[in-house]
Amino acid sequence: MPRKKRFYQPGVPVHVSQRGHNKEPVFFDDQDNLAYLRFLKAAADELACLIHAYVLMTNHVHLLVTPKTENDISVLFQKIGRHFVPYMNKTYRRRGSLWEGRHKGHILESEAYFLICMRYIEMNPVRAAMVEHPGQYRWSSYAANAQGIDNAILQRHVLYLALGETSEMRQAAYRAGFDIETHPDEIELIRACLHSGTPLGNDRFKKKIESAIGGAVGFSKRGRPTVRGLN
Repeated sequence: MPRKKRFYQPGVPVHVSQRGHNKEPVFFDDQDNLAYLRFLKAAADELACLIHAYVLMTNHVHLLVTPKTENDISVLFQKIGRHFVPYMNKTYRRRGSLWEGRHKGHILESEAYFLICMRYIEMNPVRAAMVEHPGQYRWSSYAANAQGIDNAILQRHVLYLALGETSEMRQAAYRAGFDIETHPDEIELIRACLHSGTPLGNDRFKKKIESAIGGAVGFSKRGRPTVRGLN
């Protein structure tokens, strides 16, 4: 069965995730997380990919990335894997697959979903009942985006910068977005698009992508929920 075509486009943000083989853990202690982030930064810098948000969970990762070319996302994961998999194999004297096949990902309509997707990623530890607040979880971009902690991996997107005139104003506005509970339909839609690879946006956005790639992108589900909490 042929692999489904990726719909990545230069300059269009992509939400991507990669899960451990058979949902097994891929991080066991802090050094593993630090190693992954080191390899992520090196690969992103080499490719000039812009990392806007991330979270490292026990058995999977989520990233929000703007690629420079349509192939950058796949190459990014390849470069990370070339270093992280041997690191894990050597550290834990393991063999076999670490990741469960290819990464999953979908492009998204920036104006409607970019900030929602950032919060979706950084709220993963809360939804998994690992912490009560995203600020309590060390291995995500929340501390940088919401609290101003230095993070050399991240690059600010124009929509994040538009949240305020100063860093303090942007951080406050971004934190305020977490006070609004994400609607279950929004979470379901993000998950459906991630699983299917369907672009996340309205029909006009999808038709624009279809025109750019010269083919149909399909739909994960018809319609879209009301977008809330963008202020």
